[in-house]
Amino acid sequence: MRIGELSARAGVSVRSLRYYEEQGLLTSTRSASGQRHYTDDEVERVAFIQRLYAAGLSSRTIAELLPCVDSPSEDASDAALERMAEERDRLSEHITDLIRTREALEGLMTAARAHRELIRTAVAG
Repeated sequence: MRIGELSARAGVSVRSLRYYEEQGLLTSTRSASGQRHYTDDEVERVAFIQRLYAAGLSSRTIAELLPCVDSPSEDASDAALERMAEERDRLSEHITDLIRTREALEGLMTAARAHRELIRTAVAG
């Protein structure tokens, strides 16, 4: 199938498919006129790539995980699980940092409200 059909069947843009190919996440064969051609299996692969992106993984990390799909083995599965655990830990740290940042902002907002109340009282009095 050509790129437009894969795009429609997988529910992603042609631009995304080209990006996946540039990143080595997806492969195609080329016709004599240079058009990309994909197999039916690529629809499922694109859906899998989309799930990995939705999980917050970068294209580089996804490229590291795909050998587990392409050549399944116990070692590849162990490596993929370890890499996903690293990403989960990275995301957990980021969430902790975001919570601290939100709490700091809440503190600033509380101080700003108190200051506004002082101004309101001074103006009224």
